[in-house]
Amino acid sequence: MSRVAPFADATGDPLSSLPAACSFLYGLLAECFAYPDEDLVESIRGGGLRGQIERMSGVVDPQLLSGLDLAPLASPDAMLEPLAVEYTRLFEAGVQGARCSLNGGVQLGPQMKVMEEVVRYYNHFGLTMTGDNKELPDHLTAELNFLHFLAFGEHQLEADGRSPADYQRAQRDFIARHPGRWLPVMWPKLEHMKPMAFFGLLTQVLMRLLDHERARLERLHGAAVLKPSEGLPFGGI
Repeated sequence: MSRVAPFADATGDPLSSLPAACSFLYGLLAECFAYPDEDLVESIRGGGLRGQIERMSGVVDPQLLSGLDLAPLASPDAMLEPLAVEYTRLFEAGVQGARCSLNGGVQLGPQMKVMEEVVRYYNHFGLTMTGDNKELPDHLTAELNFLHFLAFGEHQLEADGRSPADYQRAQRDFIARHPGRWLPVMWPKLEHMKPMAFFGLLTQVLMRLLDHERARLERLHGAAVLKPSEGLPFGGI
């Protein structure tokens, strides 16, 4: 997906506002839920990943990470191969098909309808899936990059003294209809597979972030509409 470059201008300090911190966290978690690479391993070894998640979470809500053991986010012994093997075991398709898929349409289908709706969201804001993107539109990384974009738009509009209501409502509805809806379905499956602590922790952090943001945005604009209706701006599943 084509995406905004985060915090590229003078108003872009990720510590300067709650939406900016959310945007940073969404983008960071999107990278963590992609197939592991050496950059991720280095950020775990050096403690950078834990530090970033702690700082941004503290801006969103000082209690966001309360009770979680964050040690798996900073391990000097982290290695790429075990992370990659575990990612494949948990999230990628095997002989019997996807085990704990990161595609929302697999968790709560039908997948084609889910993908059609998320693409309508993306296109409404001028975003498209790029040709070199390896994932489908309903993959968690694509959905988090979209929320990264929307939260950054909210931050920019507020910084410019303009109303961020459209971006706030879009975040509320997208969370409620997509990752905030299917991640709780995926979570028991992930627990059953006894995941490496790193991936279990990331999923818990993300679910807390989505719950926090949905609640915040519903306080501002009322509850998201989940029932399929012709009146929904993006149609219904």
